[in-house]
Amino acid sequence: MKLDFTQKGLASRSGVPLATLGKFEQQGNLSLESFLKLMMALDLLAPLVKATEGPQESFSSIDEVIASESAPVRKRVRRS
Repeated sequence: MKLDFTQKGLASRSGVPLATLGKFEQQGNLSLESFLKLMMALDLLAPLVKATEGPQESFSSIDEVIASESAPVRKRVRRS
């Protein structure tokens, strides 16, 4: 996918200040809010959200749901 955005155009479209984009390119640091604004401006927010969704379990009965919730939880042992 090729996008023909200048920094100024991307800043305008996303609402992220041009100086912030420059800092991001130089230092690699960006706030979550700015990151999400950029993803939205680049039409990448929906694929990002989809990529973070966990697997959806499907159950065929209420017994399966109850059994999955009552599975033993593993605990860590403290080391002295």
